[in-house]
Amino acid sequence: MQAARRAAWRWLAEANMLSRDMSRVRHAALLAGLGLLSTCSWGGGAAEHRSDPPVPVTAAPAVQKDAPVTLRAIGNVAAYSTVSLKAQVEGRVARVYFAEGQEVKRGDLLFALDARPFEAALRQAEANLARDRAQAENARVEADRFARLVKDGIVSRDEYDQAQARAASLEATVAADQAAVESARIQLQYCSIASPIDGRIGEILVHEGNVVKANETPLAVINQVRPIYVEFAVPQQELDEIRARLAGGELPVEAFRPAAEDHPVVGTLNFINNTVDTASGTVLLKAIFPNTNEELWPGQFVPVTLRLATRHDAVMIPSRAVQTGQEGKFVFVVQPDGTVASRPVSVGQTVGQDVVVEQGLAAGEQVVTEGQLRLAPGVRVQVKEEAA
Repeated sequence: MQAARRAAWRWLAEANMLSRDMSRVRHAALLAGLGLLSTCSWGGGAAEHRSDPPVPVTAAPAVQKDAPVTLRAIGNVAAYSTVSLKAQVEGRVARVYFAEGQEVKRGDLLFALDARPFEAALRQAEANLARDRAQAENARVEADRFARLVKDGIVSRDEYDQAQARAASLEATVAADQAAVESARIQLQYCSIASPIDGRIGEILVHEGNVVKANETPLAVINQVRPIYVEFAVPQQELDEIRARLAGGELPVEAFRPAAEDHPVVGTLNFINNTVDTASGTVLLKAIFPNTNEELWPGQFVPVTLRLATRHDAVMIPSRAVQTGQEGKFVFVVQPDGTVASRPVSVGQTVGQDVVVEQGLAAGEQVVTEGQLRLAPGVRVQVKEEAA
């Protein structure tokens, strides 16, 4: 029993000694780690003096030049004039003389109706005219004879008056026959349907063999596209300035086609509607374009720009240089020491690829146009040449 107790006490003593030794080892390892961390952080290694390379960017100078004062809107192209061809007489379509979509001139024959019934009606009217004209001539001769006989007392005055009345009645009948002949000729002319304007014709709506009614069935539609209109609406707040500018001379309007945005089509403003749309608070304007090469097409939607005036010596920069932050618009300005500074700016209207800077930038200062994502105030940059 005593031997067991002594063995237990000996085991406890060895265990306490081993625990103290392990504690000293952990403490030493902790101190060594802290020392190594301190050496890495503050020991003045090579990493402390190594600087980041400059960020490559492209830059462009702010330039001072004339900028147009404009209004932008979405316009709708409309034909200068539109004609819906309809038959003026009832009949069967005998022939079509055009191809769908072709250009037509004033007077070109487009449709022909079956003219045989109208030719027959004309011949009948001419025959009636000839018959009644012969009767009228005979009645006039008889009336003249009765005029001589009444003087000699051979015929009575009543017979003479009846002869004169019969001659006058037949002359009136001849006049009515002449009108009927002219009407029949006009009806016959209506069988040939010609283009009343120069323009471009659309699809054939009624083909050969179909019977059409007078002034009811559209045969085709012609749009005059040279010149052509572009209709667009502007806010009513701009109406006074537009009218004042228009009173001083023509106002140019540019239409931008999707396929050639760098080459706008130029026209002039020629119409201001006489009322403001109460639903939208806008006023309708129309610009006329020569459209010599048919760049614009009826029904097309195009962005338009109405130029009101020219602003001289405006400070302009590429629009891609302007960034948006929590506090508004800003640009990165390249400093003389090769670093960049963030500069808040107030921008105006956009002119092509450039934007007008109202405040915050002077002409000649360089602004970063590409590479802004890696920049912050004070970062050194290397300006690359911008591709033309």
